[in-house]
Amino acid sequence: MNRIDKLSPFIVMDILAQAQKEKDVIHLEIGEPDLDPSPKVLQALERAVKERKYFYTPALGLWELREKVADFYLKRYGVEISPERVIITTGTSGAFLVAYSTILNSGDKIALGDPSYPCYKNFAHLLDAQPEFIPLSKETNYEIRPEHLEGKNVKAIHISSPSNPTGTLYSEETLKALAQFCEKTGTYLISDEIYHGLVYEGKEHTALEFSDRAIVINGFSKFFCMPGFRIGWMIVPPELVRPAEIVIQNVFISAPTLSQYSALEAFDYDYLDHVRRTFLERRNVLYEGLKDLFEVDAKPQGAFYIWVNIERYSRDSYDFALKLLKEAKVAVTPGIDFGKNRTNLYIRFAYTRRKEELEQAVDRIRNFLNTL
Repeated sequence: MNRIDKLSPFIVMDILAQAQKEKDVIHLEIGEPDLDPSPKVLQALERAVKERKYFYTPALGLWELREKVADFYLKRYGVEISPERVIITTGTSGAFLVAYSTILNSGDKIALGDPSYPCYKNFAHLLDAQPEFIPLSKETNYEIRPEHLEGKNVKAIHISSPSNPTGTLYSEETLKALAQFCEKTGTYLISDEIYHGLVYEGKEHTALEFSDRAIVINGFSKFFCMPGFRIGWMIVPPELVRPAEIVIQNVFISAPTLSQYSALEAFDYDYLDHVRRTFLERRNVLYEGLKDLFEVDAKPQGAFYIWVNIERYSRDSYDFALKLLKEAKVAVTPGIDFGKNRTNLYIRFAYTRRKEELEQAVDRIRNFLNTL
């Protein structure tokens, strides 16, 4: 079996393609914010075009954007990071590929949660690394913990907090324990923090608070509402900066230039507070509407997803999602997109639509369930 044969399809994109063929569909499948970015971002984009700022940048990114990111960590987390350790990437997907390329060799194991974001394992397969899946559930608060890793002999651990698909947040205690485990064993900790900022209960912590060796990945697609700009960042230990730069030079050359200049204005904290409050209101509307229709074993603390158990109605999440689309005109993501650990019993909702659409979706779902 070659590397491509090991890749699994990104099922949510298949669902989206089918949903776009239907009329009057409420799209709760795609994890993409429907809000515009800050007006300052769009003004910066227009300005950059007028000033002909669309040529290659250095592979590591614009220095002034790297400084902005470093300043963000100081303001938000109280963590002082040298801009030299900040690398601007082609979205977080580009950052995952760069991170995996710099630390994993053929055959190395990387610990991933099950369920978790499906592209993690596919990046591992592309590089001939070996995913080591850790079964997660409500009993573990959907967290990978050090005790899950004993005897696994993994080169790296990749977590996300808040999580996709569950919206759960790693506790400070677990994050600290993982960091200590990685320091002790020489394991790399990769922390996907793309949903930081979209936290409604509790407080998010960056892994850099607990370990200077952590590889932290974030970007502008979710909280900053810039998904199509394809711009992200990663913060790495000093010894990985040059290897990452070499990978970027060969694979990407640099992140999109216009997007980098636009992102200089993305740290508009008043506007970002509006974004957070909007998604909090939507979370509350959809959660209240769904919690009596399904078992929700993890009330989302962040991101913009709700992970629900459909076992009382079906044991086939893909079939259930297709029927919901065809009969109720509501598009959701089947749980099997996120792994194999009982994921046939779950579906994921994304509250990335207006409150009125979410309320309408709940009515349609309720009527659909009454027919089963």
